[in-house]
Amino acid sequence: MKRRANPMFANLALTITNAGVFLILATAPARAHHAFTAEFDANQPVNFTATVTRMQWTNPHAWIHVDVKQPDGTVENWAIEAGTINVLFRRGFTKDSLMPGTEIVVEGYRAKDGSRRANGRELTFPDGRTLFLGSPGTGAPP
Repeated sequence: MKRRANPMFANLALTITNAGVFLILATAPARAHHAFTAEFDANQPVNFTATVTRMQWTNPHAWIHVDVKQPDGTVENWAIEAGTINVLFRRGFTKDSLMPGTEIVVEGYRAKDGSRRANGRELTFPDGRTLFLGSPGTGAPP
């Protein structure tokens, strides 16, 4: 005679499986976000005048792409990580704030891998206005 599976155990197994899948999916965005110290070096500050080439409004951080003219006349392309779109918007930043061709001054911290990426701390507009680019609580220097 065949034994029949207990429906109570089948429901319990399904509940545990569903809970496990939910936990995996719920933590995926948290793993994708990083702390400042994971990618950037507080001992490598950057400060340069640059020309905006484009602004990327993406999550979890916005990116400002700029050209930096070197003393020898060459141009380096840099990517500056800014805070989240919501944070920038609350600080008065809009999609039209940084049009291509705008000259800005960038202060921040270079990527640990030496690439031309930086975590932006502050941005100064041509008219002298400044904007704090960082995200609070990421571990970046104050």
